[in-house]
Amino acid sequence: MKKGGKRFEIACYKNKVMNWRAGVEKDLDEVLQTHSVFVNVSKGQVAKKEDFVKAFGTDDLTEICKQALEVIRQLKESMQIQRAHMRLRFMLPAKEGKKLKEKLKPLIKVIESEDFDEQLEMVCLIDPGCFREVDELIRCETKGKGTLEVLSLKDVEEGEEKFE
Repeated sequence: MKKGGKRFEIACYKNKVMNWRAGVEKDLDEVLQTHSVFVNVSKGQVAKKEDFVKAFGTDDLTEICKQALEVIRQLKESMQIQRAHMRLRFMLPAKEGKKLKEKLKPLIKVIESEDFDEQLEMVCLIDPGCFREVDELIRCETKGKGTLEVLSLKDVEEGEEKFE
């Protein structure tokens, strides 16, 4: 986050951030790797106290970390933003294909292509938060005979972006 002309970063566990924003995770210590505020997490450069007090009006690092975690929710109030979808291709043995497709349907946002010859081959878009569940379903239901390939980590529509 950039605020007051300065850059601020916090160190989080990515999978826990989504749970925090969804209200599932209540314990901030499970989300944050540390309660420090950085100018660069990867280099370990901690922000100066006077900079974050000036930008946030407090020296309470826990409260600053909670503002940072809420940024996406606040942006959604004034901008139309949503998570980018992942593009996947999976191939399922014919025997389990139909049954497994029905279990996967609620997790799939868009089916781009589908081919059912000797096996079911499908290219689809999913919400990244569903990836683990899709992967486990395919591995368990096909007993390792099905394959899952990530084609892209984000689905981007080309076009004109307009910020107001």
